[in-house]
Amino acid sequence: MRRHLMLVPTLLIVAGLSIAMVGRQPMDPRFTSVFGIHCDDVLLPSGGNEYFSLDPGTFLRLEGEDDGEPVAVEISVSTRIHPISFHAEGGFMIVRTRVVVEREWVKGELSEVSFNYFASCPNSGNIYYFGEHVSHYKNGIVVDHDGSWVAGENGAEPGLLLPGFFLLGSRYQHEFAPEVSMDRAENVASGLTIETPAGVFEDCVMVLETTPLEPDEEVLKVYAPGVGLISDGQLELVEYHQLLTAPVR
Repeated sequence: MRRHLMLVPTLLIVAGLSIAMVGRQPMDPRFTSVFGIHCDDVLLPSGGNEYFSLDPGTFLRLEGEDDGEPVAVEISVSTRIHPISFHAEGGFMIVRTRVVVEREWVKGELSEVSFNYFASCPNSGNIYYFGEHVSHYKNGIVVDHDGSWVAGENGAEPGLLLPGFFLLGSRYQHEFAPEVSMDRAENVASGLTIETPAGVFEDCVMVLETTPLEPDEEVLKVYAPGVGLISDGQLELVEYHQLLTAPVR
């Protein structure tokens, strides 16, 4: 999923909590990239964990600025299922993933649509990332699909979007598509109280995202329990809801 805005703070103040972000190396080798997915494991296109839902009808809208321009992002969990085949431990595996649609507008014009493929492990609560199909728009026309990748193709492998257990200091690979998308994450804070235009949220967690493809870029994301993503760089949650729709099985 797209990361918004460059954010490289030395000190962040959130709801009275000071978090020091000090001299980190952009090419830290200690990111977990092998998650032990076995071909006999049960992975589902539904459920999720307290910070990210795969239930159809879940909807989030965030707004803010990127490079001084107004930006709006909408994230919708669809009823669509997308099967993905790849080599797991023990053999070949086909996973039925949930399609999560992310749309972005810059200055009121549609700039990007991505179809993201996720599945969850009901035992661990881990949410695995299996790829995305990205379309970039200019003047209402698709101009390219840069950043698209699918696990099992061209050396790409599944990543971990969010672990079921949020352990401070954990580092893990979101995306593993060499030379295409290599986003990675570090769990940097928990127990936060965050105020957004959509309300005040407690017991939030914060994730620092980086990528070796753009070593100088760092983005902070905040997730609220029972809601999901409430802050993405300088974008903040302005609306969220969950419709009662039946998932496609």
